[in-house]
Amino acid sequence: MAEATAITHGRVLRIAGPIVLSNATVPLLGAVDTGVIGQMGQAAPIGAVGLGAVVLATFYWVFGFLRMGTTGLAAQAHGSGDEMERTAVLARALLVGLAAGGSFVLGQAALFWLAFRISPASVEVEALARQYLAIRIWGAPATIALYAVTGWLIALERTRGVLVLQLWMNGLNILLSIWFVLGLGWAVPGVATATLIAEWSGLGLGLWLCRDGLAGFGAARARLLDGVALRRMVSVNGDIMIRSVLLQGSFTAFLFFGAGLGDVTLAANQVLMQFVEITAYALDGFAFAAETLVGQAVGARARPALRRSVAIAFQWGIGGAAALALLFGLTGPRIIDLMTTAPEVRETARHYLGWMVAAPLIGIASWMYDGVYIGATATTAMRNAMILCVALYAVALAILLPPFGNHGLWASLMVLNILRGVTLGLGWPRIEARLTT
Repeated sequence: MAEATAITHGRVLRIAGPIVLSNATVPLLGAVDTGVIGQMGQAAPIGAVGLGAVVLATFYWVFGFLRMGTTGLAAQAHGSGDEMERTAVLARALLVGLAAGGSFVLGQAALFWLAFRISPASVEVEALARQYLAIRIWGAPATIALYAVTGWLIALERTRGVLVLQLWMNGLNILLSIWFVLGLGWAVPGVATATLIAEWSGLGLGLWLCRDGLAGFGAARARLLDGVALRRMVSVNGDIMIRSVLLQGSFTAFLFFGAGLGDVTLAANQVLMQFVEITAYALDGFAFAAETLVGQAVGARARPALRRSVAIAFQWGIGGAAALALLFGLTGPRIIDLMTTAPEVRETARHYLGWMVAAPLIGIASWMYDGVYIGATATTAMRNAMILCVALYAVALAILLPPFGNHGLWASLMVLNILRGVTLGLGWPRIEARLTT
């Protein structure tokens, strides 16, 4: 119980810092893969690797709920001192991840057919992408199971382990890609094989980092198929999945409507969306800290610790959002110039840069409350709020897009984030009272 009440700024930073550093390594991997395969001097291999990576990322993304659900459930078990349930949460999530990945391997022919029906490519690119996918798909069980490992480590505040895991996987992937492609001349299969090896070695390292939890599996095995716990897991993860699909659908709609505004505007929006990605990567750590500390406080039924967890995590989140807004305001034009050399795209992106300055400040409440609700496993309320917000987002698009064009499109996206923050904020006091009495 003492651990759940000792909420300090330093503790929040110890959780958040490694996540921010871990996230910073993610774009590097894609850049190196593209650069290595680009040394072949042909366009088709670059397109094939990019297309194949996007296809798998899209399929794997569906199971992103496993990371969030595992964090909330494991943090609550940890906060309540229930070590057997903490182990059982990890074991259940690992089984789901391995089974889901196995289903991808078994159903790969149908998955690849669907992918190329949705996103057709030239004969040459599709043939190379199929080579890439045929190798990478065997890493599906490891990749999805790693969501469970990462969620469990975050729940126990072991985010340094998450950083080590990410550095190992990305570092190994980069080294093997360089060796296989530039040294051995394996081309596209070389990039895929490097990633496959990194994924399975990452799972091995992740399980080692969770070894104390797995060591208690014998005692916790009886709880593995506990009906109440399984129903709760299904409910929590199902709610998060619905929420995530709706959120992703909102961003997809944004891109589709942007495409209707012309090629230059579409390209400018794509550049500006990188600012949103930077914001998400930079502020994720504070939302993860909220997940962890809120979950532990809920498990301990400690209202003072719960309130302090929310307050301190929010303080750092708001501070980070303000710093990003200032950074974008001061250096935004230079960031745009780094991302594109097309004069018309640069000019258009600068015209809408003000939205990027406002975005971190407008969105921080919604991102932080997502972490709070996940930690509290108040996922049904989070799902219902998202349904309402997406419906109102559609109304905003209908009202603002026709008269204001791209400004209306960005304004609608900001409305979505404002609504998410407001609805979750208004609902939180009632949920807090229910969880701690």
